[in-house]
Amino acid sequence: MAAASSQKSAAFGVIRQLKKAGHLSYFAGGCVRDLVMKKTPDDYDIATTGIPEEIERIFPKCIPVGKQFGVMIVVSGKHQFEVATFRREGPYRDGRHPDGVAFTTPEEDAKRRDFTVNGLFYDPLARKVIDYIEGRADISRKLIRTIGRPEARFEEDRLRLLRAIRFAANLGFTIESETWQAIKRLRKEIRSVSQERIRDELIKMFTRPNAGKGLELLSESGLLAEILPEVEAMKKVDQPPEFHPEGDVFIHTKMLMDQLDKPSVILAFGALLHDVGKPPTFSDEGERIHFYNHPHVGAEMSDQILTRLRFSNREISDIVSCVENHMKFANVKEMRIGKLKQFLSRENFLVELELHRIDCLASHGKLELFRFLKKKLKEFKREELKPKRLITGDDLIAIGLKPGPAMKDILDEAYALQLEGTITSHAQAIEWVKKHFLKEK
Repeated sequence: MAAASSQKSAAFGVIRQLKKAGHLSYFAGGCVRDLVMKKTPDDYDIATTGIPEEIERIFPKCIPVGKQFGVMIVVSGKHQFEVATFRREGPYRDGRHPDGVAFTTPEEDAKRRDFTVNGLFYDPLARKVIDYIEGRADISRKLIRTIGRPEARFEEDRLRLLRAIRFAANLGFTIESETWQAIKRLRKEIRSVSQERIRDELIKMFTRPNAGKGLELLSESGLLAEILPEVEAMKKVDQPPEFHPEGDVFIHTKMLMDQLDKPSVILAFGALLHDVGKPPTFSDEGERIHFYNHPHVGAEMSDQILTRLRFSNREISDIVSCVENHMKFANVKEMRIGKLKQFLSRENFLVELELHRIDCLASHGKLELFRFLKKKLKEFKREELKPKRLITGDDLIAIGLKPGPAMKDILDEAYALQLEGTITSHAQAIEWVKKHFLKEK
């Protein structure tokens, strides 16, 4: 709360300095929408009659991120604010950037923005909302509508096709009919947008409120089939009703996404992709539906999807771990104590545990295993869940074992026995290996 207050105060200060220098200046865009909706903005953007060179003279710390388009970053203390000159824009021949800009009035600036709810200005000193595009009325109606002709707005920046879905989902709004029909007609144009920009939009959509609604709108608009065909393929893939009374794989995934509450990127995409391996592994043997090896198949598919979307290697590794391990929770009560400790001590375990919880809530609703694991975490709290291994690969080589895949299995089993207290010293571990894996000559 203190940070938000500090940011707001700094933003007011930037407005005051611009006005003192004779420049008409307003808060602009999403922060005004949030203020009208009685929400605390995440950030404050500012629009002004001051041109970049004048902004540089007023503020000693500036970053010219888009000076050619009239966009500067003003640094005020520990805060940064995007300060943009009111502008109108030329044609968007590349589907993202205008060929040129001309500085203009607030009214013309408002009319070149994407959606009415984002086209408002606010004068914080006069405490007045400036509305040229009926944005306040659309906020009251909970409506996402383009400013002007939908096709023109989407042709300027095709990412707006996804942004419309995100705003509708995250804000709990409806997409206006003409805007919606244009999204459906132009859905294939999303292919021209870079994977990085699509990834960033999906992250915002799925880590903010109403992620399940976002997934549903993506599918209904046809955009999901264009950007994540592997997820669209979940539709009409039946599941065994004794475990999934809720319906097919897509319905289950949508319901699971509905359970997310301010999730990390790892949890959000782990939830989205946890059953992505089910469509290609579906088999109906008459008595029951099966998805043999779907966690492993899904993990491989997730790796490919996330690589395509340019996620970082660490994010890919952690999300793939969620997918690969999500069915292992069914066996935790049968695990030996050493194996259970290893399972619980993994770096990604708490994220996977939350995925298990919401997976259950989106299907059979039973949380017995979740509660069992929470209890075990408390029981093991005073113990060292991940002590240093008593033996290493070098130790095994030193006593005559040849390097190879089997060495990892030996070390893992020795570590499990160590965690159980069966093996308590380096010497004891070496003797155990010699007894079970070194043949006497």
